[in-house]
Amino acid sequence: MKQFIIAIKVTLVLTLLTGVAYPLLVTGLAKVLFPHQAAGSLIQPNGKTIGSELIGQRFTRPEYFHGRPSAAGNDGYDAVAAGGGASNYGATNQKLVDRVQGDLKTFRAENPTFTGPVPADLVTTSGSGLDPHISPASAEAQVGRVAAARGVSADAVRQLVTANSEGRQFGILGEPRVNVLKLNLALDSAVPLHK
Repeated sequence: MKQFIIAIKVTLVLTLLTGVAYPLLVTGLAKVLFPHQAAGSLIQPNGKTIGSELIGQRFTRPEYFHGRPSAAGNDGYDAVAAGGGASNYGATNQKLVDRVQGDLKTFRAENPTFTGPVPADLVTTSGSGLDPHISPASAEAQVGRVAAARGVSADAVRQLVTANSEGRQFGILGEPRVNVLKLNLALDSAVPLHK
């Protein structure tokens, strides 16, 4: 019986320490040292939250850059419904082949002036299914459509892509990338849509 009481006391102490005190300490430190990241890396132009730097959004209109496909939920990028994650289809799975071919056909129809090879990240999902970035090549592939839809030169749009491109982290980690939401916000700011 004595061992049972000791075990209960140790369990309670460890639960309070690791389940309450430690998370509160780490959360408090994060809010003090990294307030933007601790709050979800939210993008809030004019005080209105429109998204996060970390989770992609579906853009379908021709005047906006489109992100990569998402395996998360039917509407895409639904982290709550799908919990994030890839489809886990193998390269020979017919569902994956059909989806990629469908996305390729859609891309070609939406971007008729682009004749080069379609960058892989425009027809494949990321491991999380929520990736907010595309490669600079994927942005370049969409420049013609976006420029035409906004009635501006391709060079003006290309300059925005360059200005919103991010290099490798610390110069060595990852690949160059463009955050689609930030790029589309820059587009709206530089070349507002006329209603």
